[in-house]
Amino acid sequence: MAEISRAALEAAVREYRDPYLDKDLYELDAVKGLDVDAQGRVSLSVQLPYASAGIAGALRQIVSNSLENVDGVTGAELAVSQKIHAHKAQRDLESMGGVKNIIAVASGKGGVGKSTTAVNLALALSAEGARVGILDADIYGPSVGMMLGIPEGQRPKTEGNKYFLPVEAHGIQAMSMAFLVTDKTPMVWRGPMVSGAVQQLLTQTLWNDLDYLVVDMPPGTGDIQLTLAQKVPVTGAVIVTTPQDIALLDCKKGIEMFRKVDIPVLGVVENMSIHICSNCGHQEPLFGEGGGERVAEDYQTELLGQLPLHLTIREQTDGGRPTVVAEPDSEVARRYRDIARRLSAGLSTRARNDSAPIPSISISDD
Repeated sequence: MAEISRAALEAAVREYRDPYLDKDLYELDAVKGLDVDAQGRVSLSVQLPYASAGIAGALRQIVSNSLENVDGVTGAELAVSQKIHAHKAQRDLESMGGVKNIIAVASGKGGVGKSTTAVNLALALSAEGARVGILDADIYGPSVGMMLGIPEGQRPKTEGNKYFLPVEAHGIQAMSMAFLVTDKTPMVWRGPMVSGAVQQLLTQTLWNDLDYLVVDMPPGTGDIQLTLAQKVPVTGAVIVTTPQDIALLDCKKGIEMFRKVDIPVLGVVENMSIHICSNCGHQEPLFGEGGGERVAEDYQTELLGQLPLHLTIREQTDGGRPTVVAEPDSEVARRYRDIARRLSAGLSTRARNDSAPIPSISISDD
């Protein structure tokens, strides 16, 4: 049989452009092996740098078809994997043990669906093949446990009377102050106590080999945000807003705060962008439209996605089965997964943190 041109094979591989990074597989350094056997069968190994399980099938199909069109090729087999690296945090802080990247999900004001977005984003990153944890840093109003369907009263196990073991739910690791108190316990604490509690929850939890730790921040720009910015290696922040003018004003304040403490804003998620009637399906922008896009453009960041205001999102989250796991094939779940891929892909372009991670530390009042 005729010899197969390697240049032709590489040209066929280059025909595929990554939908999130707009580069071919060689530009991404994603091609880890390209071989041809004596029968003309091609084997290609691809390793993408971000959470991308949802597009792996399409990648295989498109690149296989391109390779099989090369003269002499009798078949093509693709192995698609992903490898997520640790990326630099603010002021080059060393990464934490057991955690490659910490992503803060924040909002300038309450009531914009930040916690719902944080939980579904964590689950979407997990569905895309990443190892994910979520920390509920909203000490005054912890809700992540309920949203994940973790029974009230369940307590995390401990190791060596020093460290908490995260509670697992829907394939992700979770830690929250709600696991340590009852839902009737008011957190009547001053700012420094709250900040210390968040840092303690973060550093005294034995996170198990996470690609991403999503931190559900309390609303606003107060003590907890400043503590994280000063002492915790945050890789980047995601700002959640609604199209409403007052929410957009607070969204801008949140972006400015993260910029002042050198934490990159990875993008904006516009929640409740369209109301979808549960009876007739009519769509209406109750809170205005285009706000998230304008903010992203003004601050040279990315609009990661827009999510509808829909009754089932609230019902599923309140019931402990957020949309990404309750209806994985729904339009809303697909939007969350697209946001997860877009976020992970954008983060993969940033400088890596190649330093050895700092170990988890114990903080006590002794």
